[in-house]
Amino acid sequence: MYGYRLAFVTPAQAPRWQRWLVFSPVARLVFFIALMVAASMLFGLLPHGPADSPVAKGLREFGFRALGPLLAYLAMVKLVERRPLRELALRRLAPEGGLGLAAGVLLFSAVVGALWLLGSYDIVGINPEAHWLLAALTVGLGAGIGEEIMFRGVLYRLVEEGLGTWAALLVSALFFGAVHLNNPGATLWAGLAIAIEAGILFGLLYLVTRSLWICMGLHAAWNFMQGTVYGIPVSGTKADGWLVSTRSGPDWLSGGVFGAEASVIALVLCSLVSAMLLTVALRRGLIVPPRWRRQGVEPVAASLPLPTAGS
Repeated sequence: MYGYRLAFVTPAQAPRWQRWLVFSPVARLVFFIALMVAASMLFGLLPHGPADSPVAKGLREFGFRALGPLLAYLAMVKLVERRPLRELALRRLAPEGGLGLAAGVLLFSAVVGALWLLGSYDIVGINPEAHWLLAALTVGLGAGIGEEIMFRGVLYRLVEEGLGTWAALLVSALFFGAVHLNNPGATLWAGLAIAIEAGILFGLLYLVTRSLWICMGLHAAWNFMQGTVYGIPVSGTKADGWLVSTRSGPDWLSGGVFGAEASVIALVLCSLVSAMLLTVALRRGLIVPPRWRRQGVEPVAASLPLPTAGS
């Protein structure tokens, strides 16, 4: 017996043209991308100059990274899917976002602790002038909110509706790793490591909790701890951290110029967490089968009715 619940299922009374041009996963994906690009372009048009403060730069980049995808997602859910936004319900923000932040702090600290014990991570100084607010707005909250909406809220969820959980985990993880291949210092190994340790982990976390807040919190805390606290490059981006650190040893251990995310230590620890989440998902029957194997009424949370004439 399955215990899964899909966020959205095409209304049974929808005509064929709406099923293909409005409600299909491909149609909703195109709708989301178009709105996200438009919103991000608007944030890019905001006036700025070379004298912008770090806070002003951070706010503008936060708008580009996070608010664009967020506004596009809200529009897709409310205008097309017409359902309650359970995965981003405000009542879940504090408990689940806080849990995600705590998990991200602990998980990345465990990675650094292991690297230190193995002699690969050393602290050589302290930098109290680090631009922590800029990092919190960009590689922290900006990346955490925007990327989780795009890869878990949209890509993972839409693939899962049609092809099931296993395909959704694979596709969303591979795309998540692939987009990091353009980062400074990225290698094929780094992209694969990101796909496995983060792409699979975040996908399973969303599968078990059906919450974007907890995914966003973990993602933001992981990035912030890596760059701003421990002074390690974040996916190839130079770190400006409170701790000035060095890493030594082979790249497979230290992560090299890409950062600790390309370390086998991060890969192993995150994979252990993923294994625990997968065990929970299997025991609870949360794995969604492909659409052609689902029979009868979809186990979906109640959606809003289709618009009617005069509504």
